[in-house]
Amino acid sequence: MTVEDGIIVSINPDKKGPKIALPGLVDLHTHLREPGREDAETVESGSRAAALGGYTAVCAMANTSPVADTAGVVEQVWRLGREAGLVDVQPIGAVTVGLGGEQLAELGAMADSAARVRVFSDDGHCVSDPRLMRRALEYVKAFDGVIAQHAEEPRLTTGAQMNEGEVAARLGLVGWPAVAEEAIIARDVLLAGHVGARLHICHVSTAGSVELIRWAKSKGWRVTAEVTPHHLLLTEDLAVDYDPVYKVNPPLRTETDVLALRKGLQDGTIDCVATDHAPHSVEDKECEWAYARPGMLGLETALAIVVQTMGPQWDRIADWMSVAPAKIAGLAGHGHALEVGQVANIAIFDPDVRWTVDPTALASRSRNTPYAGMELRGRVEATYLRGEPTVLNGKATR
Repeated sequence: MTVEDGIIVSINPDKKGPKIALPGLVDLHTHLREPGREDAETVESGSRAAALGGYTAVCAMANTSPVADTAGVVEQVWRLGREAGLVDVQPIGAVTVGLGGEQLAELGAMADSAARVRVFSDDGHCVSDPRLMRRALEYVKAFDGVIAQHAEEPRLTTGAQMNEGEVAARLGLVGWPAVAEEAIIARDVLLAGHVGARLHICHVSTAGSVELIRWAKSKGWRVTAEVTPHHLLLTEDLAVDYDPVYKVNPPLRTETDVLALRKGLQDGTIDCVATDHAPHSVEDKECEWAYARPGMLGLETALAIVVQTMGPQWDRIADWMSVAPAKIAGLAGHGHALEVGQVANIAIFDPDVRWTVDPTALASRSRNTPYAGMELRGRVEATYLRGEPTVLNGKATR
């Protein structure tokens, strides 16, 4: 493959070898923590982790401090991403002021800002007021934006610590019922269908949610959905020792749910894989389960986990982890097939490399990976952003 001025100008189809070339990966759901929690992550450290995972673009969630609910804050995050120069950082704007769920944020101003925000989410908080959710959907329809919902009916999850079921009962922890997710999805797909606006469901985690999304799509409504690598692999059974590294929101579910999520991704009900990369400081994670913050690292391990759970379906993986998320987020220059004339955003993956996940060796400032000590097969060898290497021989170039 030959690249000139950031554009692919020729491809050698006869070159043989074990390595797989993929369009640069795109993550719809990354927490970079800056501004406000630079002890857990910065735009630069998160960008480096993303590049090492094969990503060339990430969408940065709004739950920073201050919240990314104004043009000024989203532009700050966007500029920090440009300065780091490792991946394209596309800010996601908050739906409501301060994530408070009471008043719409400056959606239009963020859309018109230098960051050109097109995705809005209160992730970590559900937009639980149906009137406010309808207004948000109507507002973003004007510029073909999308509301990305964290589906959680808060009145059903008060004090919840893990998936509601036998394991939670045995451990004496308050359960997070599947219906809390499914009730909001049911409501919001109906609203999206009524308004004719774009709705994206974040981190789908239950079999019932998959069925609801499948039904919504059968109606022709503008609904998309994502699943995380950890929900494709891990189950609630890992929580039996109260290790808070397995505490996440939505929680790890049952094996039945995991299999339904895989099927939903395979048949197109779920559009894409998003990491929900959620770094936390040692103080916030290595403590008693009840006090630990929910969330897991995901950027550097995502591709290997998806290959492990879904098999080496390279065309489908390219769609799930690059083409579909880039389309949902409206990221020009990303998510294109590796063809002559396209922007050279490329990830080179060696499927035969075996490596053991060492939290201290990850690029993130945090260490809360659920895969610590796990041997994974396959690792990103190189990543190119517009033809410039950000990762070579498995190491960041800067």
